[in-house]
Order: sequence, then C-alpha cells, then structure tokens
Amino acid sequence: MRRAPRRPYVRREETAQHKINQKILAPEVRLVVEGSAPIVVSTPKAIDMAEAEGLDLVEISPKAVPPVCKIMDYKKFLYNQKRKQKELKAKQSKVVVKEIRFGPNTDDHDFNFKLAHAKKFLTDGSKVKAFVFFRGRTIVFKDRGEILLLRFAQELEDYGVVEQLPKLEGKKMILMINPKKK
Repeated sequence: MRRAPRRPYVRREETAQHKINQKILAPEVRLVVEGSAPIVVSTPKAIDMAEAEGLDLVEISPKAVPPVCKIMDYKKFLYNQKRKQKELKAKQSKVVVKEIRFGPNTDDHDFNFKLAHAKKFLTDGSKVKAFVFFRGRTIVFKDRGEILLLRFAQELEDYGVVEQLPKLEGKKMILMINPKKK
C-alpha cells in the first residue's frame, strides 16, 4: 500500500487584525501622537517617522477619512491585548450545576444523605438541581414528589435560595436552588 507524498510545510501568515506599515494603502493618514493633537500626513512620511523611532505604524480606525494611525510597538500591543483578554476570562465565574436525583419513595436515610451532599455543593458555590424521577406507574405519586422537593428546599433554607419551585417536566419534577451570597 502506497502512501500519498507529504505536502511541504507552508507557513501561513498571521491574519492581522490591524494593517501595519506598508500594508496601509491610504495615501494620507491621521497620525495620533501622544502628547499632541492628531495631524494629517502622507502615509510614506508616517512610516518613515515610525521607522525613525524603531516602532510600527498601526492603522487603528480604517473606516475614518483619512484612516487613523498610531505609532507603537505592534508585538507589544498584541501581547497586552491577549493578556487583558486572558485576565477577563479568568475573572469570569463559571456556574456549576450539581444534580441530585430522588425517587418518589425515597426513604429518610437516603434523603438525609443527599441533603448533606446538597449542603456541601451550595457552600462550595454550585447551583443544585434536585429532581424526582418518576419511572413507569410511579407518575401517580406526583404529590409525594412535590412534598419531597419542598421539604428538601426547606431543609436547605440556610444554605441557598430557591430559584425555581417544583415543576413537572415530562417524567421529572425539578427544583433549582442557588447558593446564598457570602
């Protein structure tokens, strides 16, 4: 069995979000210089000014007439942008939902065992989704399931706030509890 010949590695150019240096095609640009008012200069002159400082000419606002450009270190600018995005992503809180499943005929011992787990989940800051699953003919015990979930919510009053009261969806009766703010 013959293998297909390998393709040579082709380095793709990074798709830049901004046009820099010679990629700016406008004849004139509005150059924003820190510490002074923006000035309108020809593109080659602006590129020469940037090269004299050892920096890049970066097109900030391409839709403006003439396009707005700034002299800066482009790699450093991209690095700072990525770092800011990473910090924002780290600050976002991820909502974790923990599920606890009951049957309509759940005994006290099982109820207390699951209650202890729910308390731990809520103190850790996770949401709790408690549900009673009705299998087969147990759907006739809807009232038992609702009583069980309301008792569960009452026991967890100190740890969380009920987001959604027991609601029947298909063969499940669902109760949502949010952790209390610290």
